[in-house]
Amino acid sequence: MNRIEKKFKDLKKSKQKAFIAFITAGYPNLNTTEKLVIELERSGVDIIELGVPFSDPMADGPVIQEASCEALKKNVRLIDILRLVKKIRAKVHIPILLMTYYNPIFVLGDDKFIRMAIDSGVDGVIIPDLPIDEGKDFIRKANQSGLNNISFIAPTTSIERIKLISRQARGFIYYVSLAGVTGVRKALAANLAQKIKTIKRYTAKPVCVGFGVSSHEQVISVGKMADGVIVGSAIVAKIKDNIHNPSLVKRVGEFVRRLKGR
Repeated sequence: MNRIEKKFKDLKKSKQKAFIAFITAGYPNLNTTEKLVIELERSGVDIIELGVPFSDPMADGPVIQEASCEALKKNVRLIDILRLVKKIRAKVHIPILLMTYYNPIFVLGDDKFIRMAIDSGVDGVIIPDLPIDEGKDFIRKANQSGLNNISFIAPTTSIERIKLISRQARGFIYYVSLAGVTGVRKALAANLAQKIKTIKRYTAKPVCVGFGVSSHEQVISVGKMADGVIVGSAIVAKIKDNIHNPSLVKRVGEFVRRLKGR
């Protein structure tokens, strides 16, 4: 059983919801990323999502774009991140996902990437610019290898497409709560509960909500509707706020514990 599937099974048994934390790998540097991943697990994060820096991150808002740009300036590459995951796997036991655009995978090669990801201890991939129609071969190979391909559903996704995505989904379904890019939002979408109910009519897979979740109150609200919540921009912003602080890792851990209410 994949670590992602086991995590959701364990959470369901204990009647808890998943807290998924996104950080940009290599921001501010790979050494700090390693420490942050370890701290996030200690802080109660259930799944880590590592963003692979890319020059044209079309799904990401300004906070994550800036972090990605800074990591690229330090020449952080996909292969460096795979090596980092392999290095920390003995210390970190929760699932680790990579959120990457398809270009870095294409350059490395589908088969080589899947093989290296599995060998490194990566549990799943989120690829915003690889729809299931165009990515059939990659998705099939990844899923068969035990590397979960996490699928997106958006507020604008049709019922027919929800059915199609649900049939092919592995790990969990990532519901994009708002149209647009990632970023901190003051309020959740008014129709969020109804949208989640609609998706759940067609899948038994966990549904996790991301894009815009940034406060403890929002985390609690989403947890009442969905199987998990994904927080990214708010955590990356906290990293930026403490970029020159020797206690950066500790401060980020404290922030995540507040988001969770611990």
